[in-house]
Amino acid sequence: MRLRFVTVWLVLAVPAALGAQALTPRDSALHALNRLAYGPRPGEADSVARTGVMRWIERQLDFERVPDSRLAERERAFKLLDYDREELAQRYGDALRERQRMQREMAQNGDTGLLRGAGGRPMREFRELGGELQQLAVVRAALSERQLREVMVDFWANHFNVFVGKGADRFLTPSYIEETIRPNALGRFEDLLIATAKSPAMLFYLDNALSVTPGSFPLSRNGRGGQGVRAPRGLNENYARELLELHTLGVDGGYTQQDVIAVARIFTGWSIDRPQQGAGFAFHDWAHDRGEKQVLGVRIKEGGMEEGIRLLKLLANQHATMHHVSRKLCARFVNDEPPDGCVDAAALAWQSSNGDIRAVLRAIFTSPDFWAPQALRAKVKTPLEFVVSAVRAAGAVPDSTLRLAQVVARLGQPLYLQPAPTGYAETQAQWVNSGALLGRMNAAVALAAGRLPGASVNLDDVVPTTLDHAALVDIVNARLLGGTMSAHTRAVILAQLADVNDPGQARTLAVGLALGGPEFQRQ
Repeated sequence: MRLRFVTVWLVLAVPAALGAQALTPRDSALHALNRLAYGPRPGEADSVARTGVMRWIERQLDFERVPDSRLAERERAFKLLDYDREELAQRYGDALRERQRMQREMAQNGDTGLLRGAGGRPMREFRELGGELQQLAVVRAALSERQLREVMVDFWANHFNVFVGKGADRFLTPSYIEETIRPNALGRFEDLLIATAKSPAMLFYLDNALSVTPGSFPLSRNGRGGQGVRAPRGLNENYARELLELHTLGVDGGYTQQDVIAVARIFTGWSIDRPQQGAGFAFHDWAHDRGEKQVLGVRIKEGGMEEGIRLLKLLANQHATMHHVSRKLCARFVNDEPPDGCVDAAALAWQSSNGDIRAVLRAIFTSPDFWAPQALRAKVKTPLEFVVSAVRAAGAVPDSTLRLAQVVARLGQPLYLQPAPTGYAETQAQWVNSGALLGRMNAAVALAAGRLPGASVNLDDVVPTTLDHAALVDIVNARLLGGTMSAHTRAVILAQLADVNDPGQARTLAVGLALGGPEFQRQ
């Protein structure tokens, strides 16, 4: 296929892929599977339509009752889950010291040409172990029966972003995902907010572990306040600012710079006990500002660590927080520009349920805006959503290596490696350009041909072979795209099949072009 031809097809076709007709039960099932899950597996849309889409949604919300034994079995292959935070810190420290020893030894021997390669060898095992964190996210998204939970884990990990490439977060991030994000993904927002605030990964990432009231010092050189972090330098506003701007109120949430300073003062002393050894949260009373503070017009009396807890509960129940986070949820599930009705319904459910995330999601999924024709296929998939949905649609099975996560990274979304606290964008402007779409096409064609690293596929279970190219494309359209293929896309695929005489090759090409085409990029 000619590069220019494919690029023009993809770029011009994407905006025209929206549908407007009334929803059939199968259409409703397909829409729900594309938004609440990482896309349907072969035959799943029909199964959900028979069961009833609202019943399926309720099962997803009540995920604890959904058996997930296949995923549990696959998770056993990930050694990362066998280590706690302190054990990972120990392995990282040992590998770092060994690498430094080898580099010193080679420098002394004059082997400067080998320094770079040899220096990396002691870290290889730890890096492979750390890489499992990314692949584990892909495997869970692809295989879990608790699809909505995996979608929400991704949402909150992005909302409360930490950067795994920063120092101690190399070994603190796995426990952040496993112990902070996953248990709270469908709980109460207040509990999730407090858990992230106390997480060593977040405290390290946004430097709150370094924040002390000016002039304060540990009681002794060996005091717990100073172990494993740089010497305290005074007040650090990083976490306070992101807490207000990103995690809760939003940039237009009505707070001032004085509020940011007051919040930073409240969280002085929230730190990590021996961070380089992987220890947990610690409150250092010696570092805490004992003065009275005022945030959003509310006085916060001196109370040590409890000041922070009171503030987090206050922020979790502010109308600005309800609106900001509800808007992000509606942007994730409904439209890049979420309708006001959806946001209002979600915020009202938040208020009436005291921040029960399930209640908020239920309000979104029962909102007329969620089912409106203009919401259908209105969102472009992120690289993670594209790769996982393609794997699921093709009936492929991801392996336990890092290779499939590396495909996601090459398409622009290396998991847990966004340095900015904002996380990755939820809107299509971040992901739609000719180069990115061509990369997706190449990945889709490779997947269909069984050449995509990290995934095995058997198309016999999805699409039969036939010499009738028109019938083949119709089957692919029905089974992989839910009947959404445009006439233009159909014509393009048929043109590419014109000179293909082998039925197996024709099927591989048709599936690859369909998965890489404009309709599959949307959800």
